[in-house]
Amino acid sequence: MRQNLQSTERLRPVDLARGHGLSTQAVRNYEAAGILPPAARTPHGYRTYTSLHMGALRAFLALVSGHGHRTATSIMRAVNQGAVERAFHLIDESHAQLLDDRRTLQAVESALRDLEPTSAAAPGTGSGTGSGTGSGTGFGPAAKSGPGGMFIGTLAEKLGIRPATLRTWERAGLVRPRRDPLTGYRVYGEDDVRDARLAHQLRRGGYLLEQIAPLLAQLRAAGGLEPLEAALRDWRGRLNTRGRAMLTGAAELEAYLRET
Repeated sequence: MRQNLQSTERLRPVDLARGHGLSTQAVRNYEAAGILPPAARTPHGYRTYTSLHMGALRAFLALVSGHGHRTATSIMRAVNQGAVERAFHLIDESHAQLLDDRRTLQAVESALRDLEPTSAAAPGTGSGTGSGTGSGTGFGPAAKSGPGGMFIGTLAEKLGIRPATLRTWERAGLVRPRRDPLTGYRVYGEDDVRDARLAHQLRRGGYLLEQIAPLLAQLRAAGGLEPLEAALRDWRGRLNTRGRAMLTGAAELEAYLRET
C-alpha cells in the first residue's frame, strides 16, 4: 500500500498523544507495533508525524472499542502492510463472533422460556426427582442415566463439555448434585441440569464463574427468573454497544484508507 506521508503539517508525538489522553510512549509503542505507519525523522533523529498518523490513531482507538485491542492491532498492522484483504477478513471474523454471541444470548433466552413452566410448578414436582417428563432440562427422560437424574458423564456429553468442567462448576457453587448413596456418584437432578445449562450458556456469553454463581443462587432463592433476566438485559446492552462501536470503527478505518 502506498503511504502518503507528505504533508506540510508536522506533528510531534506529544501532539498525537495529547488529543487522545495518551502518553508519548504509547504513541511510540503503537508505531513500533505497526499500528501507525513509520514516522519520518528530523536531521536530529526526532520523530515527526502527519495527519495520516493522526487518522491511523483515530481508526485504531475506534476499532479497539468494537473489536478488542488484539484484533484492532492486527487490523491496523495488516492495513499498514498493504494487506487490506487480510484486514477485512479480521473484521469479518469479529462480526461473525458478535453474531455468534447474539445467537448464544437467544439460546439462553429460549432456555429461560423453557424453564418458566418448571419454575411455576408445585413444590416437589421437579426438584431432583426425575419423575416428570424432563420439562425444563432440554434433554428429555431418555437422557437420564441414574435414579432421579443424570450421572456426570452423561450431562457433560449432552452439554459438550468435560466432566472436569462440571466438577469445577460444582466447586464454584454453580451446580449442586447429590451423591448416590450406594455408589457415591454425582447425580444431577432436573434443577441441577437447568443450572448447568444456564451456566454453560452464560459462560459462552462471556460471564465469569464468580458472576454466574450469585445469579443462580438468586434464582434458587427467589424461585423465579428475574435475576437472570436482568443479566440478559445487561448482556444485550453490551452486545448492542459493541455493534455500534464496530460501526464507528469501520467509519474511522474507511476515512484512514481514503488517506493512504
